[in-house]
Order: sequence, then structure tokens, then C-alpha cells
Amino acid sequence: MNNVANWFDIPVTDLQRAKGFYQNVLQVTFKDEEMGGYQLAIFNAEEGAVSGMLVLGEHYQPSQTGTVVYFNGGADLSVPLDRAVQNGGSVILPKTPIHDGDCGYFALFLDSEGNRVGLYSAA
Repeated sequence: MNNVANWFDIPVTDLQRAKGFYQNVLQVTFKDEEMGGYQLAIFNAEEGAVSGMLVLGEHYQPSQTGTVVYFNGGADLSVPLDRAVQNGGSVILPKTPIHDGDCGYFALFLDSEGNRVGLYSAA
């Protein structure tokens, strides 16, 4: 499969807090690394899948106005949205249909670090 994107970085100010947030919201695990003065938490993903990492270090500042990464929201976007709120995030756009739902649904929230993050689901 040929993807337009193949990697993403999410800036954080507190790596442990951010890891806990994403572990609880998305039910994911991480591999911790340090490289060139940066602390990293790499999302575990299947071989060949698009993935990324949380990054703590110089030149990485959380933002509500930058590029939005959309995560797989599963079958029901309300589940990860509720988890986001329970773990210190906030919903900024609830589940919203794309072309009356013909192209799926999306939602936006702020993570524990203040980043604007998206969720997508087909239904």
C-alpha cells in the first residue's frame, strides 16, 4: 500500500503525561527511546503501517493551530472522545458527518499537551 503520509511527530511538554493520555484514549502502547537529546515514545504499529511518535525536546511545541493528525476512532467515536475528556483533554468538535456520513465521520479534541488532534471513523 502506498500512503501519502508515512510518519508523524506529536510535540509534548510532559512525555509521561502524554503517553498515559494516548494509552488510555487510543488503547495503544509505546516503545521509549532517546535520540540526539530528544525523548521519544514511538507508537507500536504493525510492520508497514503508518505510525509516529510523541517527542519531547527543542523545536517541538504543542499547538492548537498546526497540522492535525487523525487517528482511527474505531467503530464509535464517542468512546475515544469520552476517554479524552476523562484523561484531561477536551472535545472541540464532536462527531461530525463528512458528506452526510457517506465518507465517514470525524471529531477534534485537545490532548493533554494542548495539541489539536482528530479522530476518524467510517460509521
